[in-house]
Amino acid sequence: MDPSSLLVLSRSLPAVVGKNRILHQRDIASPAFRPFVRSSPGCRNLVRMVPSPAATFTHKNRDAAARRVSFHMSRESRIAGVNMTGSINARMGFREWTMLLTLSVLWGGSFFFVEVAVAELAPLTVVTLRVSLAACALWTYGACIGLRVPRSVRIWLSFLVMGLVNNVLPFSLIAWGQTEIASGLASILNATTPLFTVVVAGLLLADERMTGLKVIGVGVGFAGVVAMVGPTALGGLGRDVVAQVAVLTAALCYALGGVFGRRFRAMGISPVITAAGQVSASSVILMPLALIAERPWESGVPSAGVWAAVFGLALLSTAVAYVLYFRVLASAGATNLLLVTFLIPASAIGLGIVFLGESLAPSHVVGIALIALGLSAIDGRLWRRFGGAGEDVAAEKRAA
Repeated sequence: MDPSSLLVLSRSLPAVVGKNRILHQRDIASPAFRPFVRSSPGCRNLVRMVPSPAATFTHKNRDAAARRVSFHMSRESRIAGVNMTGSINARMGFREWTMLLTLSVLWGGSFFFVEVAVAELAPLTVVTLRVSLAACALWTYGACIGLRVPRSVRIWLSFLVMGLVNNVLPFSLIAWGQTEIASGLASILNATTPLFTVVVAGLLLADERMTGLKVIGVGVGFAGVVAMVGPTALGGLGRDVVAQVAVLTAALCYALGGVFGRRFRAMGISPVITAAGQVSASSVILMPLALIAERPWESGVPSAGVWAAVFGLALLSTAVAYVLYFRVLASAGATNLLLVTFLIPASAIGLGIVFLGESLAPSHVVGIALIALGLSAIDGRLWRRFGGAGEDVAAEKRAA
């Protein structure tokens, strides 16, 4: 519940409880107020602001109470650096694009970190260390900047679902799928995430309706990923069907996770706490599985290089990355956020050129150009300058 809604609520109190009537705590706890009280921590504080056993809610003190609640609700938004009120930005600005590009670089670098780490550690152990160390780092950072650990069971259940859908299931499905199919084909199948997101978000989110430009943009971007990875990677399509379905299911999980994650903004939870809660829930699920299945203590002590890769994976590609993930999700929505799947291959190729001395192939140039064209179509502003997108503009206005 945003502060402006709370101001409207405060001005409507006399109509609800009776003009010049005494407002008791039991009035706010009544069924009429229950949806508002449940909707945010700030509104729940309104109950504590009403003295017990009763207080008169006049025109003078109701506005003061609303201002205090508004400050409480906006404090965490200011600390987190994101506006948690209002609708999303259907067309991303410079800030959102910068965060999305940074996120693609961080996740593109995760392939390098994982490749180094799995040379001496089992895959499930690497994933468990990744989310566990990231959780420690995020909670420490949150405590340092004054963010509080949520106490609501409902919020922690949401973290658990988010961790399961957005981490545990897709990580496990992709890891197993890559044991049966080539990594190139797996990356192409994983690039279907925006396709799933356009459909899922279009069906479930009123402000992310499917438009013609979005469909065109996602299709062109997917073609760019295929061109970049290489059409020969599609040669294995149709074989090892179960493994391919597993990777496609992981892509669907990412789409569902992006849509489900929109609720944390409405709950007034900062991206830092949301990221910490998600990876903490993932750690709780993964740690017993890793201990039972892989018995990591029986392996030798990893080398310094492997530990450096694990910490890079945890701190950069997970902790920092998921803070950016939830910030972009809160401000630009699930469809825009999961375009990062198109950018990751380009970032990985760029990192290989810069740090590993790899060369830029013509197919890479074609792929990057197609991805850029697809992203411009989804953004829509450049295409609308040349006309022909009136229906999409009308659709976005209806969604808003």
